Amino acid sequence: MRFLPVNLNALMVELDNLEQTLSLLASLKREPIAGIEELVPAARTLLVYFRPASQSMATLIGTISQRDVALRAERSSTRIAIPVHYDGEDLAEVADLMGITPAEVVQRHTGSHYTVAFPGFAPGFAYLTGGHASFDLPRRIVPRTRIPAGSVGLAGTFSGVYPQASPGGWQIIGTTPTAMWDITRDVPALLQPGDQVQFFDIATLSVADNAEITRASGLKSSKLLKKEIVPTDASVALEVRSPGLQTLFQDLGR
Repeated sequence: MRFLPVNLNALMVELDNLEQTLSLLASLKREPIAGIEELVPAARTLLVYFRPASQSMATLIGTISQRDVALRAERSSTRIAIPVHYDGEDLAEVADLMGITPAEVVQRHTGSHYTVAFPGFAPGFAYLTGGHASFDLPRRIVPRTRIPAGSVGLAGTFSGVYPQASPGGWQIIGTTPTAMWDITRDVPALLQPGDQVQFFDIATLSVADNAEITRASGLKSSKLLKKEIVPTDASVALEVRSPGLQTLFQDLGR
């Protein structure tokens, strides 16, 4: 482990690989250290937010350094089933890169048991690890300027689902109607670190099976709360046509 101070209440822990990161994350969740407020995992790092009043950074480093990161992280009991239309723009190209048929790509993707490793670049995006050993694919040479929400992609050894429309360079093999990010849920992000994920081909599912997958996973349709707002002065009203990942409005001050 390598420890890097970020600020007065944050510490970055660098590790050798993703397995060590997940092991340390699991250890700190299983046996919490007093004063730690939040843990943010990435591929080879773990960002630790803590209360300096609870213990010093030096003490925290000493305590964390005693954790055994060689232990394999236990799998979460939370299992999420994601139905997919395997109609992605890059499915045929992915098959060519792998030297197999598109049907075999789908078979290997649905036959994999994924684990949510860490959150990604947008709210609700999660990097999924544990795919078929043959999945080690390059990103697109020219990224797309807009990938639709619900797009299921592959990049490197990871799989992931775009929670909302955004630019990206992953290889898109399908789409899912399941909402990855829904602010009407108690926990907006469907996928949490450690969750177990399996993809299912909608084309092979009966209506009853698809309904059961949706019910068993506790999924909800992404219906935002809508409320009609009538401006007091129509001349200064704004209409949002295409919001970005984070759109902020600011007045002139008070």
